[in-house]
Amino acid sequence: MKIVDIRATTVTVPLEAPLRHASGAHWGRFVRTIVEVEADNGLVGLGELGGGGESAEAAVRGLRDYLVGHDPVNLEALRFAIANPTASLYNNRIQLLAAIEFACLDLVGQHLDVPVHDLLGGRIRDRVPFASYLFYRTSNADGTGEVRTAEQLVEHALALKAEHGFTVHKLKGGVFPPEFELDGYRALAEAMPGDRFRYDPNGALSVAQARRFGEAIKDLPNDYYEDPTWGLNGVRQLRDLGIPLATNTVVVNFEQLATNVRDPAVDVILLDTTFWGGIRACVKAAAVCETFQLGVAVHSSGELGIQLATMLHLGAVLPNLSYAADAHYHHLTDDIIAGGKMSYQDGVIAVPSGPGLGVTLDRAKVAEYAELYKELGGYPYDRDPARPGWYPLVPNERWADPAIAT
Repeated sequence: MKIVDIRATTVTVPLEAPLRHASGAHWGRFVRTIVEVEADNGLVGLGELGGGGESAEAAVRGLRDYLVGHDPVNLEALRFAIANPTASLYNNRIQLLAAIEFACLDLVGQHLDVPVHDLLGGRIRDRVPFASYLFYRTSNADGTGEVRTAEQLVEHALALKAEHGFTVHKLKGGVFPPEFELDGYRALAEAMPGDRFRYDPNGALSVAQARRFGEAIKDLPNDYYEDPTWGLNGVRQLRDLGIPLATNTVVVNFEQLATNVRDPAVDVILLDTTFWGGIRACVKAAAVCETFQLGVAVHSSGELGIQLATMLHLGAVLPNLSYAADAHYHHLTDDIIAGGKMSYQDGVIAVPSGPGLGVTLDRAKVAEYAELYKELGGYPYDRDPARPGWYPLVPNERWADPAIAT
């Protein structure tokens, strides 16, 4: 089996409402680039890439000469052909590599008529548990969807719990002043006794602010405190809080993982199939974490159904998946995979059992959302439309005003 072509299509899929985060916002939609790798046997493997537009499509097409004639089984050779660590100092292709790896694994699985998790050692769980992913949200044009106050936050979380069965809840913070978000976080814990909770300000707090916040939540049933401040050295200063510390920002490659093993800063590594350069890299990282008794969870970087499938196959094979996975997925109004959005049952999603990734494209949906992208274009992830002229600092000191309805 040899690769004969590669295609890229950028789509934008609406969200229920704009999602705010410490670095900016998702402006009411996700922009993703769908990657298709075609083999000489007529099979097509699917990948997905964050962001999009002409630059992402051009970057994918630019790999054509690297890929045509390559056997998709030879993934380790592909890793060095695309993302040699020295060459990547000049041209970092890690996320491109991830999208191509997804597609190659999909091709191999289809060719052998086995699911991707069988290529990774076989699944040890049929379903992957997920946490709710709670965001502060600006309102839609019709005034719906806002999540700003503690009351709105609790109402939204309870609705998600009722609909999807979540028993673990993660609050994405770093938007409003820490003391305001503290009230919201404590309100969530009070409203859902028996559940577990996570707070993630995306490294926006100073060490001192992060310490004050951590001291104020020590009595709650916290899964972990995620990226409370920026950098391994900053987080390391908070290890005496007595709350497990987690990251998806400062341990995202093997050099950083080795540093964290030698001089511990975080207890839980959030493995992202895109950030780490593919599913296989995450499996390798999880094995290191197993050896050194670090916790792992599956991270979400804003997925459609293709990348969600990679997250599910990853979660299926990890013996040390000790925490529920994250997903933005329930914020989407639609998907580009055949059959529509995957569903949660009791807070879990079933691992696809079909060959390859187990998902196929709904071509009509791809065309619809490719046209919507052409109409709306992209958006700057690191800007918040509710705060014109604002840009993030690290640590931040310019918070959104919680008294202003959006």
